[in-house]
Parts: sequence; structure tokens; C-alpha cells
Amino acid sequence: MKHINKIEHLGIAVNDIEKANKIYEQLLGVAPYKQEAVESEAVVTSFFKVGDSKIELLASTNPEGPIAKFISKKGEGIHHIAFDVDDIQLELDRLEKEGFQLINKQPKAGADNKLIAFIHPKSTNGVLIELCQEKPVN
Repeated sequence: MKHINKIEHLGIAVNDIEKANKIYEQLLGVAPYKQEAVESEAVVTSFFKVGDSKIELLASTNPEGPIAKFISKKGEGIHHIAFDVDDIQLELDRLEKEGFQLINKQPKAGADNKLIAFIHPKSTNGVLIELCQEKPVN
């Protein structure tokens, strides 16, 4: 049974979303296709698509938010790797049984029309892993 479909995106923590947008627009040769705020995560996000790959820029909207804390400890840079899954709850249950430390035991609404959940970097060799599932159509 396949569990992970593909890398959904790479998340990059930035201090200034507009400045970072300009840098990545020049680097990738495309404009971001979407910018949106995710209040539950205290971030504003900006998404770039290059071929089948996506880059998500994340800037904190709150000095106490997770991205602000990450940048204060590690500086700007890669924050997480997101993987696309068909059934996020099934995958969370499987990973917990396998011994992975979950940050979120239940999926929650994320950016870019996704349900998301995070796996703690303590159980993935220091890399924050995000699982993403397209939100079901009602």
C-alpha cells in the first residue's frame, strides 16, 4: 500500500514575504500563484509552482508564532518538507503506531486548500515533516 504520494512542497521561513517573493520570482522566473494568511499558524504564505514542484514561503504575522520562533533560533531557510497523502488521518494513525512523534494527532485546515498535520522533527532526524491532503469537495 502506498502511503506517501510525492513531495507536495518545501516550506521556507522568511522574515519579509514581499522581499522573499521578489527574490524567488527572479530565481524561478514565475510569480507566486497564491498568497494567503493562515491565522491558526500565525503566518502569511506565498506559493510558487515550478513544473510539478511547489515552494511555500512563510512569514510570521506574530512575533510569538512558530515561524518567528524558528527564525529566531535558526534564521531564515528551509522550515519543512511537505508530503502529499490520500488519507491524512489514516497516515497519522499509521505513523503514530510506527513510533513517530506527532505534533498534530488530527488534521487541521492549512493553506492552498489542504488539510495538514505535522510530525515532530525529534522523530525524523531533525526535519519537520508536514502531511498534506487536498480538502474534500463538499
